Amino acid sequence: MQPDLEIVEVRRDESFKVWSHGYPYRTVRWHFHPEYEIHLIVATTGKMFVGDHISSFAPGNLVLMGPNLPHNWVSDVPEGESIAQRNLVVQFGQEFVSSCVESFPEWRQVEALLADSRRGVSFGARTSAAIQPLFLELLAARGLRRLVLFMSMLEILMNADDRETLASPAYQADPTGFASTRINHVLSYIGKNLANELRESDLAQLAGQSVSAFSRYFRRHTGLPFVQYVNRMRINLACQLLTDSELSVTDICFKAGFNNLSNFNRQFLAAKGMAPSKFRRYQQLNDASRDASEEAAARGKGIDDAPPIVVAPGLPRSAAAAAYPPT
Repeated sequence: MQPDLEIVEVRRDESFKVWSHGYPYRTVRWHFHPEYEIHLIVATTGKMFVGDHISSFAPGNLVLMGPNLPHNWVSDVPEGESIAQRNLVVQFGQEFVSSCVESFPEWRQVEALLADSRRGVSFGARTSAAIQPLFLELLAARGLRRLVLFMSMLEILMNADDRETLASPAYQADPTGFASTRINHVLSYIGKNLANELRESDLAQLAGQSVSAFSRYFRRHTGLPFVQYVNRMRINLACQLLTDSELSVTDICFKAGFNNLSNFNRQFLAAKGMAPSKFRRYQQLNDASRDASEEAAARGKGIDDAPPIVVAPGLPRSAAAAAYPPT
């Protein structure tokens, strides 16, 4: 069975996504995504599927998965019963990993673990018990505390001696093959045609489904109704254009696929809490502060590069000040 693609949305002001969900839930199906994932079960028992690996799981089950590795956890829960919080999840992309490699030489110690994660890595009870309190705090953490907790979790995983790989060495995840599934064709089509009219009936025809069946399938896959998903993608494109281009707000409105300015302003306000013009002004303010900081640093360069004042033993500081007058 071909896995479905999960769309992982990381906030613009964060480096990785942290969340939890219950059971049943829309992502509880055979699926994959380009991001790495740390997955911790906190409730229920059942069967775990990672690549070509199948085994039982229980609370404390902790797995690190690499990009595009299909996976699923199916809980033994009676029909009609639901669990509020079944598992905790951290997801982080290859771009974030690449940035860490470039910025921190110490990060290279993690590369062997991330390489193993392409087959899935399971950890024992001792490592799981050490990770869980960090995971729970990370759910509500903000700012630098998120990074501290995330790096602490990676350090524990990297040094764990109770780990084993899951999928067989011969197993190869093939995202190009996964992308042939009908819903992934639809998502790709939407991404390439945001500036054009997108009707649910046309996309249902592309997927080879009735409109009602497509509507249910699309919502199960993305977590959003079709119109809401398209609007979100268009708002994301508009934010990028407002930040990176000099196009007018009206031009951006139509380039992002909205058919009139009032609707664009209304949708943008609902999504971002401000008008497009104000969003652009704030971005310009952010850029201006960076430029001002660079100018201040350039003006102060002569002071920073001045040689240090060395006071000879026994020489009064007043004499040293006279010997090195301020410039």
